[in-house]
Amino acid sequence: MNNTQITLTGWLGDDVRFREAGGVPVADLRVACTPRHFDRKTEQWVNGDTQWYSVTAWRQLAENCAESLKRGDPVVVHGRQSAETWTNSAGMAMTTMKVEATFVGHDLRLGVSRFARNPKQGPVGVSSTTSTVVIEEAGDDPEEESDPPEEQRVASAA
Repeated sequence: MNNTQITLTGWLGDDVRFREAGGVPVADLRVACTPRHFDRKTEQWVNGDTQWYSVTAWRQLAENCAESLKRGDPVVVHGRQSAETWTNSAGMAMTTMKVEATFVGHDLRLGVSRFARNPKQGPVGVSSTTSTVVIEEAGDDPEEESDPPEEQRVASAA
């Protein structure tokens, strides 16, 4: 009940590894987090040591991660943190930081993403006929082009 909750931002170090465990979907992710700070002496940003986290997502979250994420994507992960200590082949004690994800998403400070809602799930054993719904901004006219031309996006961003 008193689990350590953590939210981290970082980059996917590999493509999502999708598998099933006892018939339940599981996604394994490796997330790299590199802290940065401004060095007043040199007047430059400096990278700290990269920290790697092993992230596990279960069930629908696992399926969504496998479908949505790829190596190099900036992500935000929130979940329960734990540490696993083990001995490597040289006899040294090693610690792996693990996170059991509660939610995972793209880091929208660094780019854009499109959301597609999951089909509604009926009772167990009943397939759903609902199709995937793409969420649009309120007031969007489906007849109009959804994205402005590249020149307009660059001009409006300046």
